[in-house]
Amino acid sequence: MVRAVAGGALAAALAMPLVRNRMRVPPAVTVAAVVSGPPALAILRPRTRTRDAALYVLQMWAFLHCKDLPHDDPDALRERLRVTYPAKADVVIGRGELPSVRLQQALEGLGRGNPLDRTLSWIHWAWFFEPHASLMWILAKHPERFPRSARQMSGVFDLGCVLYAAVPTAPPWWAAENGHVDPRVRRIMVEVGQEQWGRSWEPMYAFLGGNPWAAMPSLHFAASLMSAILLTEAGAVEGALGWAYALSLGFALVYLGEHYVVDLVAGTALVAAVRWGEQLARPLADAVSAGLQRLEAIASEPEGLRRLEA
Repeated sequence: MVRAVAGGALAAALAMPLVRNRMRVPPAVTVAAVVSGPPALAILRPRTRTRDAALYVLQMWAFLHCKDLPHDDPDALRERLRVTYPAKADVVIGRGELPSVRLQQALEGLGRGNPLDRTLSWIHWAWFFEPHASLMWILAKHPERFPRSARQMSGVFDLGCVLYAAVPTAPPWWAAENGHVDPRVRRIMVEVGQEQWGRSWEPMYAFLGGNPWAAMPSLHFAASLMSAILLTEAGAVEGALGWAYALSLGFALVYLGEHYVVDLVAGTALVAAVRWGEQLARPLADAVSAGLQRLEAIASEPEGLRRLEA
């Protein structure tokens, strides 16, 4: 019975995002389905490195689809959209001018499509792989560190997703395009993408773009920062590489017009909250883990019953 329920939950977690629009599944049902995936797999399979990696993949599967759910109804989301508060904060940080404008104006002499624009755009695009590749490296080289590392990285994504839904906030490029901030803010990453990818850019951007108002806090910076911290705990060389990437990405996000500086500050605060809160949440996490282990043992009868009796 336990195995059958867990199998059904895993199947629903994988299938629901693919059919929810066609079947008009309510967002709450979709969230319930996708978040059931990791615990279901933990019940179905005994712990191995492969299962640990699969749990993290399922976690990211859930995040990707939950992040964009509020944008299913863009008109309703637009009514709750915050546009001005991050811009006002950044004007203060930039001493009267948006930092994105300051950077873009200072470097405009390099010309459009220059090597710096292309390099920083590629650094931005690399983010879709960097945090996850860092965790897979930790799993391969320091498997004893992986559970805690994956838990903290997942915490960053999960809390960020909650904040995206609670406080939808426009990024600088959107605010500029819609007349809310200095129109000189350019979205350089799109300019470079159109030049480098040609006809392929639009479908690629449509697939990866998702919710344009998922901007505060910056999960780009938060995830790369968490990655740098976790890599530093694993080793000095990999930590140095992680910090080099995180700092380069932070500069790129502001220069490219993707994020305000205050978005990065909020991302840093999110990482600090996860690192601090992980200690407080450990007893609950341990209790959940123990419960899943018991269910896994029951699901793997008769071997599981023998393990429980021992």
